[in-house]
Amino acid sequence: MYGLPDRKHVSTSFVESHNQKIRQHNRRLTRLTSGHSKKFENHVHHLSIFFLFYNFARIHSSLRMTPAMAAGISDHVWSIQDMVLLMDHGK
Repeated sequence: MYGLPDRKHVSTSFVESHNQKIRQHNRRLTRLTSGHSKKFENHVHHLSIFFLFYNFARIHSSLRMTPAMAAGISDHVWSIQDMVLLMDHGK
């Protein structure tokens, strides 16, 4: 965050909560699993796809919309086809 945040609203609990959600949804980040990436590049690609889905395609119960819609970045819930088209366009 940039600027001068209000110190009474600063807390690491938001970051820890977000990290926990990421670990719960990605087996690659939990201990004692066989779901791992052999290459770091593949791990980065997996996380990129996860964050794209999490922010643009998944409706969050507390927001009742996607985080991208709440931030004004997107005006609709993305489908898997939208994400694949975006990835194909990037090549």
